[in-house]
Amino acid sequence: MPVAIITGASKGLGRALAAALAGRGWDLVVDARSAGPLAEAARELRTTGARVAALPGDVTDGGHRAALVAAAGELGGLDLLVNNASALGAEPLVRLADQPLDGLRAALEVNVVAPLSLLQEALPLLRSSSYLSSYGELAPYIGNRSYRADVGNSHAYDSDPYTKNARNAGSSDSSPYIGIGDVVIEANAEAAGTGGAVLNISSDAAVEAYPTWGGYGAAKAALDQQSAVLAVEEPGLRVWWVDPGDMRTDLYAAAAPDEDASGRPLPATVVPALLRLLDGAAPSGRYAAAAGTAAPDGVSTR
Repeated sequence: MPVAIITGASKGLGRALAAALAGRGWDLVVDARSAGPLAEAARELRTTGARVAALPGDVTDGGHRAALVAAAGELGGLDLLVNNASALGAEPLVRLADQPLDGLRAALEVNVVAPLSLLQEALPLLRSSSYLSSYGELAPYIGNRSYRADVGNSHAYDSDPYTKNARNAGSSDSSPYIGIGDVVIEANAEAAGTGGAVLNISSDAAVEAYPTWGGYGAAKAALDQQSAVLAVEEPGLRVWWVDPGDMRTDLYAAAAPDEDASGRPLPATVVPALLRLLDGAAPSGRYAAAAGTAAPDGVSTR
């Protein structure tokens, strides 16, 4: 069975993705800082028959990261690494003039340093994964150019790889999810990956200038660039950095406690878009998955 590590999996998007993968027969290594909620999530995941190693801890702890990778090895290897754990840097968010520098350092540690360190620890297992190697090249790479893929797998040059597709935005009879054929990608290598996959959860705050989101956005922008370089340096891997769009999560509630988040989509509504990356063995790149209530142009507002 394929094996995934998912950080921050006791709630929100991490838990929803873990549930979907467990239902598909994946074995899982999951973590979270709070032991109680993580144990509850693990019990639920095991009802599917999945083998689940639940390790409470902080991703900024090197010993904890090593334990996560060791647990994956005990399950048989590692096919997917999901860096989902995140930190805002200030709760609630504040303008840059008031950004606590210790908070910014913490955000960089959780959102940038920890994912890289976990990747370094997991790289031997990911390189030896054969889960995605049976897939063909759905979207051929040509140097470092960027392409907009359609459902027929034909491609037209896109000079702006960070412009998100809005084809299905606001349409009641079409899926709100952006799948392989509906996303803008940045090609990073000349051959399809033959090893495992890395999924880094980003944000549109990484590329848009939203007041008060500067510290968090800067950390996610660094994660984006780190992901792009990883895709170039490790062409045998699939590296996906994904803006999941607006979601009703504890993280967003902490970021903007005065906002009414009741109309925001639940994290589970984003999961089908993430699964499409796996199902299609999508090439490395930056993807957006706008779910639920999208803005008129199909781009989520956070």
